[in-house]
Amino acid sequence: MAVDNTVSAVLHTIEAGDWAEFAKLVHPYVHWTEGGVTTRGRTRVMALLSRHGATKPATSYELRDGQVYRWNS
Repeated sequence: MAVDNTVSAVLHTIEAGDWAEFAKLVHPYVHWTEGGVTTRGRTRVMALLSRHGATKPATSYELRDGQVYRWNS
């Protein structure tokens, strides 16, 4: 599956800890699912990811208005 540039950028911002840039790339009402657990909302997702700092690449995703709206890994 080809990865959208936005998805690649999201992974890069997570690795870099650049939460200001991450916020620009992710929809405010994002649904972020890892390991079968879904976290909703950009600020909650940022808090989750800042605690463990890495995530697996998306197995599927949905973009809305150029931002990640759904992320499944």
